[in-house]
Amino acid sequence: MTFSELGLRGEVLKSIQDLGFDVPTPIQQKAIPHLLQSESDFVGLAQTGTGKTAAFGLPMINNVLSNKQHPQGLIICPTRELCLQITSDLELFAKYDPHISIVAIYGGADIRRQINNVKNASIVVATPGRLNDLINRKAVNLSEVQWVVLDEADEMLNMGFKEDIDAILSKTPVDKNVWLFSATMPKEVAQIAKNYMDNPLEVSIGNKNQSNENIEHIFYTVKESNRYAALKRLIDVNPDIFGLVFCRTRHETQSVAEKLGKDGYNAEALHGDLSQAQRDNVMKRFRDRSLQLLVATDVAARGIDVDSISHVINYNLPDDIENYTHRSGRTARAGKKGESLVLVNTRENFKIKAIEKQIGATFTVGRIPSPQQICSIQLSSLINKIKETEVKEDDIEKFLPSIFEDFKELSKEEVIKKFISAEFNRFIEYYQRAGDLNADAENKRDNEKSFDKKRNSGSSRSEYDQNKTRFFVNIGKRDGLNPGGLLRLVCDETGLKSANVGKIDVMPSFSFFEADNEFADKILAKVNGATYEGSKVNIEITKKKAENRPRTGGGFGGNRDRGFGGGSGRSDRSYGGNSKFGDKKEAKGGEKSSGREGRRSSGGFKGKSGGGFNSDRSYKKSSY
Repeated sequence: MTFSELGLRGEVLKSIQDLGFDVPTPIQQKAIPHLLQSESDFVGLAQTGTGKTAAFGLPMINNVLSNKQHPQGLIICPTRELCLQITSDLELFAKYDPHISIVAIYGGADIRRQINNVKNASIVVATPGRLNDLINRKAVNLSEVQWVVLDEADEMLNMGFKEDIDAILSKTPVDKNVWLFSATMPKEVAQIAKNYMDNPLEVSIGNKNQSNENIEHIFYTVKESNRYAALKRLIDVNPDIFGLVFCRTRHETQSVAEKLGKDGYNAEALHGDLSQAQRDNVMKRFRDRSLQLLVATDVAARGIDVDSISHVINYNLPDDIENYTHRSGRTARAGKKGESLVLVNTRENFKIKAIEKQIGATFTVGRIPSPQQICSIQLSSLINKIKETEVKEDDIEKFLPSIFEDFKELSKEEVIKKFISAEFNRFIEYYQRAGDLNADAENKRDNEKSFDKKRNSGSSRSEYDQNKTRFFVNIGKRDGLNPGGLLRLVCDETGLKSANVGKIDVMPSFSFFEADNEFADKILAKVNGATYEGSKVNIEITKKKAENRPRTGGGFGGNRDRGFGGGSGRSDRSYGGNSKFGDKKEAKGGEKSSGREGRRSSGGFKGKSGGGFNSDRSYKKSSY
């Protein structure tokens, strides 16, 4: 089937031909004919990257009339990036329909200009918050809207936009058509269909929530303290990577991007704390492939529509496992193949099974590559780049005599050795003392149950155990700490088993835990000075209490185990694997830098541009 068989107008077909599209994707084949002719509501479920924007955009462009004074089409989406991307796509579809005006409405931009532009809009593409603002200002009239598209509806609910969506839809005609498109169908999206739609036709391409079969899913188990070092190795072992790195929070996203930048990788952050101008600049560089690695939050990445992403790296798994489908769907688009790589610590392996069940695919157990493997791959990549380099005879002809003169005392073999060494020595020095970052997964999650009485936060104090040492920690619930987090911190930093840790008490601003006496010194040495969610950890041994000592004063007023000052600790430790290519040593098992001048590019050491050893390598712009 071709687009010409779907029933679209000649002007729309011409714009599609200009874009180089001939054959519609499965979701387009099923959605477009129905949306062109039917007045019923519609639910379209398909993976990210399968052409959902065209599936609803082409019918809307096709059916818009020129004699209306107010918007006829309304597309609601969760983020500014997605809003701008949809608007850009629709403008291309309407290339030969000059009477159709498409306006983007989103936060972070001049609202006065948006108010002026929306007056003549045929189609409005909007984020919920800013659109509601315009509605309250009586700056937009939705009384003639015929079609409402809810794009990424599940994400809009996750972001708390339900009330905004309710308010917006209440201002639209009762007889409008609602079209819902999503990659997943959680119960919240099903509830949207029930609340806002009337007997919708549901079209699903593949199983609900199923992952793209062209994506290879691989997970790697590492100690928490080696997570960042492992990330660098996954980048280094893929010299031509063009990828997305996903983090859970804005703070973590910015932190990881800054570390990569300082280590010489061609990376930038994308998250909600950036201004609109900053986000636009980052996205332009990424789409142009002048930026090799984009570190992003789940929400910010919803607007990323790039066909050539080779790798998605999950620095941390998302809190909602359904978001994994959205993350991994950023690669293997438009029929290409891609890889989705996941870093987990020893206590997160159970999450992989849950994701496998969710996406209907099996993960491969990966091994963080060894220094020898990385060096071999990088050397091979360098040699191939040299062999494939085009020689511009006319440009270098005038320099050749002096070059030959300078090298006349060296044999061909010596020249090759010196050239390779000049490019490769620093890379070898960086990895020569590096160890194995793979963590044994033997400490699979003990039980999926909550901690027993012995470990439950807030449980009553038990008798003092002579075989255990009690520790004070200077962080608590206000720092995002819970019993599981404290146990993970101790075990990952020290290599202890969970059985070696006893009772855990997490208070609002501090915590206590017990551990076997024989490990007391190790715990002090390894945990003190680490960081947890951005907070520096200070840890001290408390005084040993008399058995069943009574508590007085209604809490911790005078009889607490110790004061709140905390002890001094090493400030160069990081509970996130905060390693830099400089003069600091990574956490145990990580790499030690050479301390030489120069910065590593992504997968190499030639300048800051990334992409192996060829700093002048440029990417071609991805096709539409």
